[in-house]
Amino acid sequence: MSDLTAPERERILAKAALFAPPGPVLADGRRDLVGLSRAELAAEVAAVGEQPFRAKQLWHWIYHQGVREFSAMSSIARPLQEKFAEHFVISRPEVALDQRARDETRKFLFKFRDNEAVETVYIPDRVEDRGAVCISSQVGCTLSCRFCHTGTQRLARNLSAAEIVGQFLAARDAYGEWPSPKGETPRLLSTIVLMGMGEPLYNYENVAKAMKIVMDGEGIGLSRRRITLSTSGVVPMMDRAGEELGVNLAVSLHAVRDDLRDEIVPLNRKYPIKELIAACKRYPGASNARRITFEYVMLKGINDSETDARALVYLIAGLPAKVNLIPFNPWPGSAYETSTPAAIRKFAEIVMAAGYASPIRTPRGQDILAACGQLKSLEQTATG
Repeated sequence: MSDLTAPERERILAKAALFAPPGPVLADGRRDLVGLSRAELAAEVAAVGEQPFRAKQLWHWIYHQGVREFSAMSSIARPLQEKFAEHFVISRPEVALDQRARDETRKFLFKFRDNEAVETVYIPDRVEDRGAVCISSQVGCTLSCRFCHTGTQRLARNLSAAEIVGQFLAARDAYGEWPSPKGETPRLLSTIVLMGMGEPLYNYENVAKAMKIVMDGEGIGLSRRRITLSTSGVVPMMDRAGEELGVNLAVSLHAVRDDLRDEIVPLNRKYPIKELIAACKRYPGASNARRITFEYVMLKGINDSETDARALVYLIAGLPAKVNLIPFNPWPGSAYETSTPAAIRKFAEIVMAAGYASPIRTPRGQDILAACGQLKSLEQTATG
């Protein structure tokens, strides 16, 4: 287990501080309650002279019922509703753009108070009548993975816990998953995948705070088994994420040789494949019931040979794992082509023959650039 105070980990956190998000106080002086921990919310309530149980009431209304206005909190008397409205606000990001794909996937461009924006994707599941919300953790990205559209956008800043939670809240507003005040509506819970814009482990503090809010049993109440954190391999932070959050882990692998992964996932130059796999073996809770997912984008003539497939099987031997094969999703200016269906099927057969599930992901939302690796939130996205 790596040391939580190691210099490398401190450098990561120091770098994150350079891209800090804006604070929780609005221009009019009111404090945003979304993104506060339970203790912080209690402190804010106490600061305006109210009892601790009021914080519990607010938590329930904000996160269990999805209420956006204090006037809708029926268990709180009108004078106190008005007092809270004078001091606080329950934020949502602005929906600058809401696109629907032919397959019903929805992509939102969410704009924040400083006019920075990110893209968030909701992928419905027709069978279970719910879906997955693909959430961003940064505005832009520093990793520059060569097959990823987001990697062509500079890193502007990290997202705050409020902005990360806010994406989920706003998405649930849009697809109507909140219960009614009287509880008649089934409270379906979509899953969260931290696979949107940015590297979650380079914004760990805010991501962790947001996920702890989402998992709180008296609020949204989403099980850690319904949250997946995807990383390109920030090895020093993987141990900490496992210990403190214990959510499902997905690793953006995409190559089985260091020379190739150095090229297409430049982070590999800092944390090579051997170190990455060792961190996966240490990840708490990994078992046959909670397998680590290896994401593998299929690039024609680059990483899709039968030799690559056999090397992948050797690489992950002994790990409780599955491999998601992702046909490359083209984007304007991309230098790669998608592997042929025959090459992808053969790759999957080799991996499955070794005892590993190897589903081929069906691209969702390609016609609105909402598929894996296609997200990018430049302002012309909203206006062009």
